[in-house]
Amino acid sequence: MLKGFSRIYEIFCIIFCLFLIIIFMLAVSNLPPFGNENNPVNNEVSERYIEDGLKETGAVNAVTGMILDYRAFDTLGESHVLFIATCAVLILLRKDRPGEAQKSDRLHEPKNDVILQSCAKVLVPPIIIFGIYIVLAGHLGPGGGFSGGAVIGAGLILYLNAFGFEKTGRFFTAKTYKVTSIAALGTYAGCKLYSFYTGANGIESVIPLGTPGNILSSGLILILNICVGMVVAGTMYTFYAMFRKGGY
Repeated sequence: MLKGFSRIYEIFCIIFCLFLIIIFMLAVSNLPPFGNENNPVNNEVSERYIEDGLKETGAVNAVTGMILDYRAFDTLGESHVLFIATCAVLILLRKDRPGEAQKSDRLHEPKNDVILQSCAKVLVPPIIIFGIYIVLAGHLGPGGGFSGGAVIGAGLILYLNAFGFEKTGRFFTAKTYKVTSIAALGTYAGCKLYSFYTGANGIESVIPLGTPGNILSSGLILILNICVGMVVAGTMYTFYAMFRKGGY
């Protein structure tokens, strides 16, 4: 019976894959010619971002306004991709046997390096503060949640290299990552839920945009940048910790 089920399962998988291939090929065949100057992406979309972006999003940084307002749903998906990728790494690389993770962490590199620790004490605080600044000012100039989160994650990794998992674990653990990531993704989804119904073209947003150029402006973009920054910073650190010793 199990052998017959396996055969049916294989046939079903083949049929399903063929169905997806046909659907994708039909979709691609109906796309407009690549690079055509009359394609909407080459005129209407970019023109809308450039000419009406500041008025409609309140963000001085047009790129931030685009990815966290016009295309906020896409960015939510990208943030979830990072979280899912981290979950996959946790599943594949986690080491649960007592002492195994600690042994692999202490095997190949010297610890308590005075030069590294002294540099980390000086560099880590401004690195993390600079990352926070990039996140908070992402709607006013170059920056945002992705770049700021990467800077914060780099600061956490530098601290980990200098002082090890024991000291880093005092303020950042696996539980910290899980709580912050779920909270950030949930807040992002909750904040932008309204736009799926009221943010369509021609319908006014229900969130005040404020005065462009002020830190508290551009609607919910500031909050969304913070959420993305939290996810990116935690993901970078978690990737490093898992590849280094299989846990933290």
